[in-house]
Formats: sequence, C-alpha cells, structure tokens
Amino acid sequence: MGTSLTPEFWERFTLLLFAAMGVTIVLAALFDSLVLRFQNRRAHRPPAPSASAPYRPETEDQRTSVRS
Repeated sequence: MGTSLTPEFWERFTLLLFAAMGVTIVLAALFDSLVLRFQNRRAHRPPAPSASAPYRPETEDQRTSVRS
C-alpha cells in the first residue's frame, strides 16, 4: 500500500530543501559575524584600572640593610 512520489512532491521538496539551506547559511554567517565582532571588541578594550594601589613610600631611607 505504498504511495508514489509525484513530480509535484519533488518540486516542493526541492524548494523547501533549498530554502532551508539558504536560511541555515544566512543564520550561520550572521552568528559568525556577531561572534567575531564580540571577540574583536573584547580584544581592543583597555584594561580596567585597579581599585587602589598599595601605599609605597618614595624614599629609600626606610629600607633595612640586607648585608650583615
């Protein structure tokens, strides 16, 4: 009790197949460009400044001698 595949079926199948391939290729290219843009933006971002640097005295008089 099989059905035969008509030429109309093959026409619609071909149309839907190519439409699905086109949508897939367009979406893949869109997402690739978004990922590349995101990676490029992260790579060129300047480093964030630290919260606060520890206090370091500028004179060397406070250092102890290591030699004995």
